[in-house]
Amino acid sequence: MSLLKRIEGTQPEEKASRLEELRTRQPAAMTQTEETYRELKARIQDRLVSEMDEKLDITKREDVRRAIEELYNSILAQENIILSRTERHRMFEQIVADIIGYGPIEPFLADPSINEIMVNGPNAVYIERRGRIEKTAVRFDDDEHLLRIIDRIVAPLGRRVDEASPYVDARLPDGSRVNAIIPPLALNGPVLTIRKFAKIPITAENLVEYGTLTQEALDFLKACVLGRLNILISGGTGSGKTTTLNVLSAYIPNDERIITIENAAELQLRQEHVVTLESRPPNIEGKGEVTIRDLVINSLRMRPDRIIVGEVRGAEALDMLQAMNTGHDGSMTTLHANSPRDALSRLETMVLMAGMDLPHRAIREQIASAIDLIVHQERMRDGVRRVVSIAEVVGMEGDTIVMQDIFRFQQVGVEDGKVIGRLRPTGIRPKFMEKLEAANIRVPSDTFGVAKKIS
Repeated sequence: MSLLKRIEGTQPEEKASRLEELRTRQPAAMTQTEETYRELKARIQDRLVSEMDEKLDITKREDVRRAIEELYNSILAQENIILSRTERHRMFEQIVADIIGYGPIEPFLADPSINEIMVNGPNAVYIERRGRIEKTAVRFDDDEHLLRIIDRIVAPLGRRVDEASPYVDARLPDGSRVNAIIPPLALNGPVLTIRKFAKIPITAENLVEYGTLTQEALDFLKACVLGRLNILISGGTGSGKTTTLNVLSAYIPNDERIITIENAAELQLRQEHVVTLESRPPNIEGKGEVTIRDLVINSLRMRPDRIIVGEVRGAEALDMLQAMNTGHDGSMTTLHANSPRDALSRLETMVLMAGMDLPHRAIREQIASAIDLIVHQERMRDGVRRVVSIAEVVGMEGDTIVMQDIFRFQQVGVEDGKVIGRLRPTGIRPKFMEKLEAANIRVPSDTFGVAKKIS
């Protein structure tokens, strides 16, 4: 296969029609100068790709970059194209990004201050920076240009996105989470959403520094992980659940066998004895699917000390609870919910999705027996992600699961758009402290404060 097919995904005879489409699909607001620049870039890029050595290994980015630079300078000289130094460098970087990178969004992926990239079709690219969403001036050439970038992301993972499978979850090599959905499901053109992962993993100290939780709450959670409590991390979309799960999992002792199960592998565990499992979608014939539930069931045969499920969202909740109740203490997972109480209700609903005709009381007893602690997070109006509740699951009282807050976020006001408050102890000593003390894990007695701190 030629380098042209490998990189661009189009045949040479399609180039002319693609350029013509580019001319006819420009937004009305685009200036003549911008249109001329784009057509010039497309022409140079098409020639550059067609003349490149097809034996070049595109995985060796530096070698390909040098080859592109030599050809780029040669083409500009041959065609007597005069560009300013700034335009010359800008066009070169854009062409390199299109050929071996991720196109116009490449600079955003390299910017550590950007948390999320949202592409709503070729002409609308948004970013989230420090909790605030803003629109950028970046554009893709057309739908086809955006689709090529999506294919470049998902193809190395053995996944695809086409009319038969119009949406996909994937990840970038650095662990960033990717979701893509294309027409006919997306009416505005292909939509690409990238949740970035920090190149340097966020540490526990960072969470304290960012105000996600306090040092005393962090020390308490560390003791709970070391004491092999089963922990459920709940919260809304983008509230930081996976980041907190990653931080807490770092406290698992290095001599334990850990199995992680995810839809798209994101967790970055540093322990030595870690087995990472990832679900698989069905192939083009609708066969070969491996679900999270399948992996949870299989993991029980792999002699795990702890099982970490990236997120429970369906029937796997039943098998996860059974694992927690049958000797796999210290397991952790995340779940979408609006409050700790809502997390338990959603968990109950997911167990019913397993198709087992279980009475509600039996399900709630399973939940109350399996889950020890719920850590609930929210992304607040100022964009800061905070732990707002750390609650113990005490047990059953009648048909109701009983919970009690150990820590609760107390908001005292808003100043210059920033939420002012602190995660404070409620004064309640958890019932599982006896289990921690039996494991010789000490928590300072003043950790839980006094009840009057919470109004």
